[in-house]
Amino acid sequence: MIEVQNLYKRYHGPFGGDWVLRNVNFTIPRNVSVGLVGKNGAGKSTLLRIIGGMDVPDRGLVRKDCRVSWPIGLGGGLQGSMTGRQNVKFVARIQGGGHRIPEIIQLVQDFAEIGKAFDQPVKTYSSGMRSRLAFGLSFAFDFDVYISDEATAVGDASFKAKAKKAFRDRVGQSSLIMVSHQTGILKDLCQAGIWINDGEAVWFDDVHDAIKSYHKSIGK
Repeated sequence: MIEVQNLYKRYHGPFGGDWVLRNVNFTIPRNVSVGLVGKNGAGKSTLLRIIGGMDVPDRGLVRKDCRVSWPIGLGGGLQGSMTGRQNVKFVARIQGGGHRIPEIIQLVQDFAEIGKAFDQPVKTYSSGMRSRLAFGLSFAFDFDVYISDEATAVGDASFKAKAKKAFRDRVGQSSLIMVSHQTGILKDLCQAGIWINDGEAVWFDDVHDAIKSYHKSIGK
């Protein structure tokens, strides 16, 4: 279960800043996958980063009694001077990979499909290659909840198909918290929905109702 209580978040600039999220409250039951919808800049990615532990709220808290992934496909945590292989090995050690480290490295290498670049410094990668590596790295570990921010939009058609299959394969074993402007995949993989609107979060037991409210808000 993931419980968000009285959560507020804003980014401070020289002249202050408006609240990105205000008084956000919801509970995600165990084994329920959730689709997040809202306009660009509504705070969806901010909320995902907070749930994943990549950012902290100004007020409020997030309670988790499950193992939550970092945002899938997030390449910002990769060390540019290290090769893809070295990055994977480093993360595997942090995650307690132990004797599975060689297996994890092979899994990520096969999934990313970046060829010889796997042994080149990550700073030489294109954004697509970084995303492929980060995507494969995210799925190399077993989490109770995977969080995804537009991860299925990465790469060419064949890689997008592989990404969608990776999510589908986890349904029933783990749950998802997913942001995507491709509402079809949210309907396919998620049961519940959260609509982020004007800094507030509205929970829907049915993801279709969340999508309808979002579409109505943008006149679609």
